[in-house]
Amino acid sequence: MATPQTSPFLSPGSVSKAESWAMLHLRRDQVRPTKLTHEAAQSDGYKEGPVTNTRFGSFPHSTLVGLPWGSQVRASVVDTGSRGRRATDALESGRQKRKRENADSDLAGQEISTPDQDEDAPFSATPLTASSGFIHLLPPTVELWTTSLPHRTQVVYTPDYSYILHRLRARPGSVLIEAGAGSGSFSHAAARAVFNGYPPPSSNGAEVKGQEKRYGQIWSYEFHEQRVERLKTEIQEHGLADIIHITHRDVYEDGFLQDAHTSVEPRADAIFLDLPAPWLALPHLTRRSAGRPSSVENGMANGVIARSPLNPDSAVHICTFSPCIEQAQRTIAALREMGWVDAEMVTVAQKRIEVRRERIGLQGEGQRGCNASPATVEEAFERLKWIGGRAKRFHARTQARNNSKKDDVVVVEGSPPGEKEPALNMMEESPPVEKEPSLKMIEESAPVESEPALKMMESQATTSRKLFKEGRLVHRAEPELKAHTAYLVFAVLPRDWTATDEEAAARNWPFKRDQGTANARNDATISEHVA
Repeated sequence: MATPQTSPFLSPGSVSKAESWAMLHLRRDQVRPTKLTHEAAQSDGYKEGPVTNTRFGSFPHSTLVGLPWGSQVRASVVDTGSRGRRATDALESGRQKRKRENADSDLAGQEISTPDQDEDAPFSATPLTASSGFIHLLPPTVELWTTSLPHRTQVVYTPDYSYILHRLRARPGSVLIEAGAGSGSFSHAAARAVFNGYPPPSSNGAEVKGQEKRYGQIWSYEFHEQRVERLKTEIQEHGLADIIHITHRDVYEDGFLQDAHTSVEPRADAIFLDLPAPWLALPHLTRRSAGRPSSVENGMANGVIARSPLNPDSAVHICTFSPCIEQAQRTIAALREMGWVDAEMVTVAQKRIEVRRERIGLQGEGQRGCNASPATVEEAFERLKWIGGRAKRFHARTQARNNSKKDDVVVVEGSPPGEKEPALNMMEESPPVEKEPSLKMIEESAPVESEPALKMMESQATTSRKLFKEGRLVHRAEPELKAHTAYLVFAVLPRDWTATDEEAAARNWPFKRDQGTANARNDATISEHVA
């Protein structure tokens, strides 16, 4: 018996592994799903092996394998000149071989080997850490896959499918039918919700008689053939082929049964219809007449009850995904006609609430999230007073220096006593004036008495101040909606209650005849008084 393939989306482990999937987190709104591999066919000629190139640098897969999830990985210096070199060398070698075959008989059949052609080790270079650039290595999850998958159709986002699966009561071991697989976002989320182990390969995803454990399954249907093939490839690569079963079919005409000649039935507990006209698929989702329109066309004899894709032993929950209110109205009308109850329409509008503390004041200057402006009039007045005094001292010191230069004179040798001459020679021998003396003067002209006060304020800010108690809390809603605006219609189909079920209930919960007669008399007496 073959061992089922383990999915990294369900069991990622604690570290990244080769030949498995990982999510490269480039920035908050950009994640790249990548399969880590050592295969030479995926190396593109790089000496370092397979490489993923991003705007933040190049990352060889050899540097991403074996790391704990959440690790920060630095970019590597990759020999970009080696890219495609092996293919070019092989082509050039073939050309040289054909030339020698057309040459003289003495040289016929000889081959010229290139240096790269004789290399046995495909990846000879060791990656070197680059000076800048990094990413974070994250495990593959359904949420990250939803934000990074290739969009082939409109995607069901996390706020929608989390609420849908909750209302459908999807739990480990449930069986769910999905019509309109599209890009596979909901398929991955539903597979995680119903997963309770991998079914044995012999069951082919169907419920086997006598089987104690019921494994969670997703029966998915898609009308577009190209999307089906692409989705099958992705599900196989993600290790979900034993849980998600994709079928190319028009459910409006052909229904949801897998094969009319076998006993393979979904026996679904929940249904999700992402279709343009869900009411056209509802006739195939009944307990007595589900399946193909005619039992004769399916090779079934007359008088045999048509099989149903629904679980006969439990109530079935359904959800339809419609972008227009008219579609929702028509779907609700069709559900009521076919016996579905508790119909309800819901729309999901998710907004992220940002909670932060708004701090204003000059003491928090340079701190993140602080508005460096005066909080009160007194603080503004003290700030202006300090700046004004600083400017006065600066101009006073500048004037004093200019006056001292004019009065500074020296006595020249040989001159008469008492005769003075400006010290021009000393000024010429003095070092050159700095290009930006104003900055130095401003620093020197700061009031001496204010510097200790500022230092004291800084020390108090780091020791006694509690920033989390300052300012006010601000709650702001995110302006953009991170969900697709649609109308979700929910309903429930109760299980059939037959005479056999009634007899079984009577045996399990016996009802005394005398007590029942007395209760009936009391009800009749009450009715007479009311009349």
